[in-house]
Order: sequence, then structure tokens, then C-alpha cells
Amino acid sequence: MRLRNAFLALGAATGLAAASLSMSIAAVPAPQPGSLARYDITGTYVSGLSSGGYLANQLHVAYSGLFQGAGIFSAGPYDCAQNSVSTALSACMDTVLPRKTPAELEALTRNRASAGAVDPPQNLSGDPVWLFHGTADATVDAAVNNDLATYYRDFGARVVYSNSSAAGHAWVSPIGPNACGSTSSPYVNKCGSADPVREMLSHLFGSVNPAASSLSGKLVQFDQNAYAPGGSASAVSMGREGFAYVPRACETSSCKLMVTLHGCYQYFGLVGNALMDKAYLNEYADTNNMIVLYPQATTSGPNPRGCWDWWGYQSAQYAVKSGPQMAAVVNMVRALSGGPVPTTTTQPVPECVSASNYAHTVAGRAFANLGQTYAVGSGQALGLWNTFTSSSIRQTSPGFWVKC
Repeated sequence: MRLRNAFLALGAATGLAAASLSMSIAAVPAPQPGSLARYDITGTYVSGLSSGGYLANQLHVAYSGLFQGAGIFSAGPYDCAQNSVSTALSACMDTVLPRKTPAELEALTRNRASAGAVDPPQNLSGDPVWLFHGTADATVDAAVNNDLATYYRDFGARVVYSNSSAAGHAWVSPIGPNACGSTSSPYVNKCGSADPVREMLSHLFGSVNPAASSLSGKLVQFDQNAYAPGGSASAVSMGREGFAYVPRACETSSCKLMVTLHGCYQYFGLVGNALMDKAYLNEYADTNNMIVLYPQATTSGPNPRGCWDWWGYQSAQYAVKSGPQMAAVVNMVRALSGGPVPTTTTQPVPECVSASNYAHTVAGRAFANLGQTYAVGSGQALGLWNTFTSSSIRQTSPGFWVKC
């Protein structure tokens, strides 16, 4: 899981894959090939672990008009990584480097909202947010997870923060296969009789019925290419197949939708169906009229462990509405809820504009603060504000500039 290990040889990943795929299939139904049908969705929520937790927060913030709450296991605040893998590793997991404060990231969020790159953060006020961090979790430092709680609270979200469990870096479930303090594949742990999933859903929904003892719904396997920008899931480090668990009741009655995002090394092709089978979401889905959507990331050159993009390995736009992985997941949500799904076409790459930082500010492409220059929209640092320091930036959406 740990990003620090993201650059280990792919041979190690292959070895783990071979071992993990021998796991037996348990309660989750066998996948049925199909497509995402339209259902009567009354509310949309998002949850995730680690890189999936970071993406869950990005989705909630960027599309706060769509998502009504979030449940996050072990992740930090919005765009902590600032499009830098070194910052992700050493400031947003470890804390040996300085990181943006919650207040600075809140200001960044407001600036992006003003530019239309994310939804207004006022939407977060009153949203239920449930956060989890285990005391044995040495993968994401507790201080980073604390920043996520502060970020949400400052925007007025109703935060419940569970941080006293002895869990390692994992999703914690009453049927998890790993010991509570473990940080190892498949990153689903059991901590005695604790049921954090019930706690999460109870906070998000208000109350929940007891989990089902056996499943009666179906697991739909669908083609993610249909929802990825450009029509290619692999081009944005997503797998060809995604999954959705649909309870029988949702075929005829209204239902909530939960988008659940795996962590690194936890996607379907590498550790089999472990998260879909052991997260304990399907059991609650059956008794609480909830569809669970399981999008799938995959490996790529800069992403050998199948992480979701929360540090910019795939696109500098990773944390805004135009971020390719974010757009793909939202297209899936719209398909399930009957909203419009944009036609997937390949967009031309915007041209770079090279100029002095002073010229960028005069042209409205950047702004200056305390002698430093920052790109409008993304807030990326460009260096000293003067006529001698130059930088190259491009506009990826109206009012949103990023470094080339």
C-alpha cells in the first residue's frame, strides 16, 4: 500500500498477484457481465481506503453538488500532494517534509471553486463525513489524517473521527481476513467484534438495518472503457472491468448509491475480489437499499501498484472536476442515476505558454503572493515573481492553469 514502495520492481507485484489470485471466492456473487443500468437513486456517497480514500475526498470536494457524504479510511486532506510524488511520500504519508496546512488547502479549494474547477465548498457544510485511522497505521501518519478532519470541519461538515482502534493500514470489517494490527495484503482487517462499516453507514445515512447473513443481489461486471475520457480506461490507469453490487430490492425500489474505492495493491486484478467480498458493504446494501459501485484502477508505468491518482502520476488535473479518473467515476454514477454521460472523445492537449512570471500575472494566467508566483486555478508554485524567472503553463479548463 505504502506509496514509498510504489517504485519497486514490477516483478514483486507479479509475484503478489500470483499468490493473491489463489484466494477462494467467498460470499460475493460471481460477476455477471452486463452494463450499468439506470436506477432510482435517492442519494450518492463515496468511501475509500488509502489512495482510494484520497480519491474519495477529491470526488466529494470537486463534485460536492453530487456527493452527499464520505467515509474515508486512512487518508489526508484535499490535494495534499500538490502534484508531487515526493510531497505525497514525505509530507502526506510520512511527515518528514512540510505540507500545506488545512487552512492553505481550504484557500486553494475556494480559489478553484471561483475558477469553476471544483464545486462551491459551501456544499460541504452539513455533509456527513466519517473518518478512520488505526493506532497501528504507520503508512499514513496520524497527523495527516488529523488534517483531513480539520479540513472538513472548517468547511462545516459533520465529522465523526474514529481514531482509537488498534488497526493497521486497512479497511476494517467484521469479516476481514487479516488481524487487526496488520498492514498487508489484502488490506482488509478484523478488529474483534468492532463494526466500523456500520458506524460509517449509520453516520452517513442516519441509521441502518442489521447486515444480511447471506447475499441475494447480483454483482454486475461492466466495461469501464465506456466511461473513461477518450474511451480508454487503460490510458488513465483504470482496469477494463468495473463492478457494481445491486440488491434485488433496487430493481423495483429507490436506493442509495455508495461509490467505494480500493487502495493500492487492492484492485480486482491483483488481490482478487477481497475488498468486494470482505468490506461488509454488500451485506448492508441488501438490507438498506444501497447499490455499491466498485470502480477499478490498475497498474501503469508510473503506477505499478494500481493506486488511484492523488499525486498527479496520470494527470496534473487529478484533483479537479476535469481529472480523468474523477470524470470516469462520475460518468459511472450518472449512468446509474440516469444522468447524462458525455461521449468519450479524445481532447487535444492544450498548448504551453512560456513567459516570465511577471508576464503570466499581467495576462491573468498566474497571481503573485509574497514575492512568489502561482498558477491561477491549480495554485501550483511557479517560482519568484519577477521578469527574469520564466515558467511554462497551459490552460486545461477555463480559468485553470497547470505547469507543463
